[in-house]
Amino acid sequence: MPELYSLEDWQRPVSQENPETFRDEARRDYARLIHSASFRRLQGKTQVFPGHESDFFRNRLTHSLEVAQIAKSIAIRLNSTSDHFKDAPINLDVVEFAGLAHDLGHPPFGHNGEEALDECMRDSGGFEGNAQTLRILSTLEKKQVEGDEASTHDGNGSDLRRGLNVTYRSLAAVLKYDRLIPIGSKERPEDKVASPMKGYYKSDEELVKQIKARVLGTAGVADFKTIECSIMDIADDIAYSTYDLEDIFKSGIHGPLDLLSFPEQIYEAVVETINKRIEKQYKDEATRVSVSDIRDVLYEVFSGVFAIGSDEDAIIRNRKIEPGRRKMYSSMAAKQLSSLYAGNGYHRTRFTSKLVQLFLDGVEVVPHEAFPQLHQAKLKIKTFVFVEVLKNITFESVIRSPMLQVVEYRGKDVIKKIFEVISSANGERLMPPDFREIYRQGDGLGKTRTICDFIAGMTDRYAVEFYSRLLGANGMTMHKPL
Repeated sequence: MPELYSLEDWQRPVSQENPETFRDEARRDYARLIHSASFRRLQGKTQVFPGHESDFFRNRLTHSLEVAQIAKSIAIRLNSTSDHFKDAPINLDVVEFAGLAHDLGHPPFGHNGEEALDECMRDSGGFEGNAQTLRILSTLEKKQVEGDEASTHDGNGSDLRRGLNVTYRSLAAVLKYDRLIPIGSKERPEDKVASPMKGYYKSDEELVKQIKARVLGTAGVADFKTIECSIMDIADDIAYSTYDLEDIFKSGIHGPLDLLSFPEQIYEAVVETINKRIEKQYKDEATRVSVSDIRDVLYEVFSGVFAIGSDEDAIIRNRKIEPGRRKMYSSMAAKQLSSLYAGNGYHRTRFTSKLVQLFLDGVEVVPHEAFPQLHQAKLKIKTFVFVEVLKNITFESVIRSPMLQVVEYRGKDVIKKIFEVISSANGERLMPPDFREIYRQGDGLGKTRTICDFIAGMTDRYAVEFYSRLLGANGMTMHKPL
């Protein structure tokens, strides 16, 4: 059986010698990512709530930092507890790199921004956040080109950009979906015709083959996903299910009691989503969830809200007090405890810390028979259901609520209009000089992809500002740089 790591893992698309014997290749990748412009721009991209609403709420940068920390904790735990990694531990720097990089390709305005760009690119190779992450690391970041000159294209029009030129193992750690996104929408699977298809772009097809060949020694392996990538994927779900929930409590939009009293259709939507994921990821499990299961999970997570103190217990047990009044006191006690999740920072911190530890304890390893590089970190089914309930309750009750959908819909309109304007005759003149130069050297698909790259890299604020300078009521200026 192959080793977990080999020298091939640490090669780069453009070969480079490491002059620092004290710092290995994975740590160099980490440093390149931290200092990149794409990583910094995550601070201007929305996680759940728009950044201008409060400095407390998480953005894509702080979310990525939390994912990286959780992912590293999972790897440390598996290195300490799993026989699979006793003699060959998981590289913590690669895991942390994956957590920090996983949202680099996220466009402005959340999932609606992703949908908007995918609709614009539907017949030109599509758009998808994970595919864009790989493209940023391997092509777009301005660190390395192929050859001695600083030219981005050769005389034949071939793209010489190599992004951050990170190692093949680090690139593998962000390759979540081993599936080629076709150029035309007619070639997509039926269930992905009207929504972003997860995978990698046609332009990165050869790169993905190289990644597989370096990491596994062969490119002929389906369902390629490294152990570091699977850890990052779990960490992302854990962060969503806990810290997004904390932001919601802090906002005052919902408290724990609200999660137990939504309209029935919200729980039904959560049930449908979770059962689909169970069917896909836990085929050998007979588990299916129902609406009552959702409420049971929520009760178990928030059971502290229903803790009854001695004074309340005495009132509730006093049969001389009429039932309605006893119910009132019980409700008052639960409401007071529920409000602590929004108003008491110590209480929230204890709650999220307890949840994260609970979920970390639910991680196990599913070994791959042929390749230890493809061992998978996986949540035990009970833990998986807990994570999915909290994550999807947040999605259905807040992210899909009118208050956020109005904002995201407006963002979708902004992105599509910017794309339309730049795609029009001479519209490339509206892009900064570096993008304009790349645009001019590309073929038809390359030109369209360059427009997409430009818009996808925008922060939320910059996209609104750019739109306003083109089409809004803001005063015109020629001095503020693009």
